[in-house]
Amino acid sequence: MISGEARAPGKLKMRAFLLGDAALTAAVPIVLAFVANGILLVALGRDPFTFYSDMFERGLFDWEGFQESIIRSAPLLLIAAGLIVAFRANLWNLGADGQFLLGAALTAGFAPSLLDSLGVWPMLLATMAIAALAGAAWTIIPALLRGRYGVNEIITTLMMSFIGIGVANVLVKGPFKTDIGGVARTDVVPFDERFPLLFGTRIHLGFAIAVVAILAIHVLMTRTSLGLRLRILGANPRAALHAGLNPVRLTLIAFMLSGALIGLSGSVEILGVQGSFRADFNPSYGLLVIPLVFLARLNAIGSLVLVIAFSVIQIGGESAARQAEITTDVLLVLVGMILLFMAVTEYLRTRRGLGMRFVPPEVAERLRPLPGEGAAAPSEPRPAVGAGEVGSR
Repeated sequence: MISGEARAPGKLKMRAFLLGDAALTAAVPIVLAFVANGILLVALGRDPFTFYSDMFERGLFDWEGFQESIIRSAPLLLIAAGLIVAFRANLWNLGADGQFLLGAALTAGFAPSLLDSLGVWPMLLATMAIAALAGAAWTIIPALLRGRYGVNEIITTLMMSFIGIGVANVLVKGPFKTDIGGVARTDVVPFDERFPLLFGTRIHLGFAIAVVAILAIHVLMTRTSLGLRLRILGANPRAALHAGLNPVRLTLIAFMLSGALIGLSGSVEILGVQGSFRADFNPSYGLLVIPLVFLARLNAIGSLVLVIAFSVIQIGGESAARQAEITTDVLLVLVGMILLFMAVTEYLRTRRGLGMRFVPPEVAERLRPLPGEGAAAPSEPRPAVGAGEVGSR
């Protein structure tokens, strides 16, 4: 028999190999996207080396800029945590923007009155709870439709996001509107009564909350029975049903936990940075985070690293774009190119028989048709996860 001591080096080598493979797989689309974006900069008459140098100088190496990068990453980390929960359960929560804005609008709307009646810390806790509950509640309809009737959650979460964005704007233009002229907005939460700053820096408590949340999700998905049940649901809903699990309840839990974290991200943005909610505020963070969590292969630790790196690119890129006198939309082009090259890389690896790398096999299987099977008819609904024919298809 092989002793545990003899197996240990082999396990370490395997983990090191897998880690290196994952890092390389994530790095290739990013590098290709930077090269392609550099070609675009040359076409615009700008020096890409100067642009990227200014970007990393501001976002990473300048202390003030790096603090801005860390601050920017706080809501993104919470959104990433929420998306990981849903995607690991093979559920597509694409309504993050609506959940984020609802959490932000409700936080900004209730914070001033709660501050007057309860004080700072009760207000912070209460508004974060309100935002999390709103985000969770906004996913109930897609969860029930998916779990009981097999309705495609991509469609329902996108529609709920559209409605959520509208409701947030109705709130800020209606009951939460302040008397200040100009763009409709809520009352401002005073700077000294928002999240406290950490260790004499400009980094606020929301970043610590976000890091704890994404680490907690890592533990949840890898070390707890609930995480195992959610992963079983994602891998094979039929097996989950036969194992005595309740797919409908698990679908509801996954969606609500995902929505709660994303709603909380809106609260963190208001209480840490904005201080108020404007009718024209919509950073579209949800769509920005999706490629990052897939690049990290739905791993929470990898997402933590990539989200901070992306925040560096965002903050530094905005400064570099101003210096180069070009639009900051080049950063959106960069994100789109990362997605494009991620898809191309995954396709090539699949053709070579190396498997799907950015998504788990169960998610990849749901995205490809069965051999010899065409696209499903638009009128043909997917089976419910708790019905007789259980599964993603």
